[in-house]
Amino acid sequence: MFKKIGIIGKYGDPNIIDTLTSLHKIIENSGCEHLLDQRTADQLNTTSFPIASREELGKECDLIIILGGDGTLLDAARSLSDYDIPILGINLGRLGFLVDISPNEMQQKVPEILSGEYTDEPRNLLEAKVSLDDKIIFNEKALNDIVIHKINVARMIEFEVYINKSFVYAQRSDGLIISTPTGSTAYALSGGGPILHPALSALTLVPICPHTLSNRPIVIGMENEIEIKLVPGRFEGLQISCDGQENHPVAENEQVKITLCDKKLRLLHPKNYDYYQILRAKLNWALTN
Repeated sequence: MFKKIGIIGKYGDPNIIDTLTSLHKIIENSGCEHLLDQRTADQLNTTSFPIASREELGKECDLIIILGGDGTLLDAARSLSDYDIPILGINLGRLGFLVDISPNEMQQKVPEILSGEYTDEPRNLLEAKVSLDDKIIFNEKALNDIVIHKINVARMIEFEVYINKSFVYAQRSDGLIISTPTGSTAYALSGGGPILHPALSALTLVPICPHTLSNRPIVIGMENEIEIKLVPGRFEGLQISCDGQENHPVAENEQVKITLCDKKLRLLHPKNYDYYQILRAKLNWALTN
């Protein structure tokens, strides 16, 4: 089913080398070629594997395997979203909502997936644009969430939210989380937002510590355009964050717009993947005696 596979490892973790070596053997035994991400090779200081840049992975590979946690997958999803490549995750992190194969399961499940036994699940992404005088100065995608938040400690910001140019509310708070269904189990969940099933074409707006307690999370269709207008003089030190990894400062005279990205992430799971089982395991919902 797959011919050439790209491998991306957890940033700053030299301990992935044993898992990488095992994965290398699995891929070779499956008759596939593989390429190791340049950044991963640099941090491991290895030349034992064929190496390629992130752009080359996007152009040459028909599957990407992540060795790491959800953060590693989020980074890969943004950088490879233009190439329509399915992504599979081996969980070397903590919670692992997106990377759902443990190293202990790798020997069995990876060969099954490489032979075509898998579930292919599309996930929506968001796109954030910051502009000044109709000139775009920041443009980034997000799989989990886009967050407008203060930089300074113990200072609220004030902003207005518009959906499809209709005024929704003015808010004083520490910020606002705009989350996809994928990100609804991340920062948005900690902020009191609802869990959205990944199949929903919806997003949630979750205030961060709002001054007015009636400011509650709301859920809207993902096709809507969200615009954030900052109230002049009511903040100091503000930035926009995409998946908590790409950050950009925002000035009060700049426009912030968030829309549905025209690209989707293809996330691969084992054949027996069960979203609700993942929720039970990660959120400790199962009853115990």
